[in-house]
Amino acid sequence: MTTLSFYGAAGTVTGSCSLLETGAHRCLVDCGLFQGNKTVRALNDAPFPFEAKAPDFLLLTHAHTDHTGLVPKLMKQGFAGPIYATSATIDLLTFMLPDSGRIQESEAERSNRWRKRRNKPLIEPLYTEADAKAALERMVPVEYDEWIEPAPGFHARWGNAGHILGSASIEVKFQEKDNGNTMRLLFSGDLGPDEKVFHPEPGGEQGFDYIICESTYGDRERADYTLDGRREALRKELVAGLERGGNIVIPSFAVERSQELLHDIGVLLANGDIPKATVFLDSPLASKVTDVFIKHAAHLEDVEVPNAELFRDPNFRITRSVDDSKAINDIKGGAIIVSASGMADAGRVLHHLKNNIWRPECTVLFVGYQASGSLGSIIQSGKSDVRIHGKDFKVSAAIRTIGNYSAHADQSELIDWIMERAPVAGGLFLNHGDNDARAELRRLLGERGMDVGSILMPEFDESFDLTAGTPKSKGRTAPRIEQAALERDWYNDYAAFMLALGNAMEDDANEGKRKEILAALKDTLAKG
Repeated sequence: MTTLSFYGAAGTVTGSCSLLETGAHRCLVDCGLFQGNKTVRALNDAPFPFEAKAPDFLLLTHAHTDHTGLVPKLMKQGFAGPIYATSATIDLLTFMLPDSGRIQESEAERSNRWRKRRNKPLIEPLYTEADAKAALERMVPVEYDEWIEPAPGFHARWGNAGHILGSASIEVKFQEKDNGNTMRLLFSGDLGPDEKVFHPEPGGEQGFDYIICESTYGDRERADYTLDGRREALRKELVAGLERGGNIVIPSFAVERSQELLHDIGVLLANGDIPKATVFLDSPLASKVTDVFIKHAAHLEDVEVPNAELFRDPNFRITRSVDDSKAINDIKGGAIIVSASGMADAGRVLHHLKNNIWRPECTVLFVGYQASGSLGSIIQSGKSDVRIHGKDFKVSAAIRTIGNYSAHADQSELIDWIMERAPVAGGLFLNHGDNDARAELRRLLGERGMDVGSILMPEFDESFDLTAGTPKSKGRTAPRIEQAALERDWYNDYAAFMLALGNAMEDDANEGKRKEILAALKDTLAKG
């Protein structure tokens, strides 16, 4: 019996990890870090819901952290098999995984300083830079459209997914142990849009038993745009932001999004379409990833500057040191600051938000998906106050969004991609999407003629027997988190409450009323 388990990215867009057990082999597809609210992030420290040494091999769709960020932890806890990925993915991970290891060490060190002061047990980092480098040694490069055989009788092939540099959908085929039938599965990975700089649109074949497809934008359709149209939208935002007189802070993912932005800003500067401005790429990882893009420049599409000039505009400042990053704080206007992370939940961008979000002449420009519960999502939703590094800040800057920089296919593109691969003999699994996005995509596929009974929305930690006909759920075999907490947890409520309390205490000039509020809170706490 073949079993497929979803140990991440089910009802959420983070922590991608699927385990395929054929009876003869155990294949893990992706092993991603969890991002989002505190309850979701706590899953990174929890044990894997399977024995780390159990998978025979690991297949990676692409380099994004939510698909690869727990690979060093997997190895640290006993995984000893090979890791297969495209050459470009491995090039990116050569910088990304050690960088992640350093971050884990730094966060553990900071937490332990706090724990020492409170006489609490110390913690170890999730993994170290050395663990990350050990994982890189197990990686085996593969070429697009060429079959490999990771284990006897099990075959896999990577096809272009159009998402980021090196991204792929992975087709696997194998003989079932109990009946000898050949089964074909397709893991979409993250799919790119039809209109995207650097990469062609996704490709693929037909006639699968099962398809596992992402659904990030299953409930939304971006306005039709061309690459020129997208650059025009960016131009308008940059011109307006610079005319306000302040800085423009752009939270951006270190991989692909930062490079797309640099390319487009460079074109706008070269053409005189925006005022001269100093453009900072303030992310050590993004700067290293930019070098990888330069290495692969000859294979990129829709690049409008010569390869020798790519990302080298004289107005660009690619900061690497902490001191260079801190120096940006002294700039009060005229700077475009592109900084990680893209959801504003970690990294140097938090310092730039702290310095600019309360200033009405400044702009915060979002250019990517913001997961529920992330700081970026909270800012984007229009909240008047936010907490950053434990401190409250008024949101006075202009908050703007451009949706056309997403590296994900939107609703119609997802539907077209799935229908081009139909019919699906067994079933279609919709993962890597919030429940609303998955439900709407499922409904629309039904309108296009697919049997909605064979379109499944797996829950977190749910397993399925891949039988003839519709797959059969085995239930949530290792439930680690309540499904509702994937979108909003207690800390989101706590942060909202603290902001509301601070506003109430600040706005109410009646000293007696303030004391009444505090007395009521103390009474509630005392009742436990």
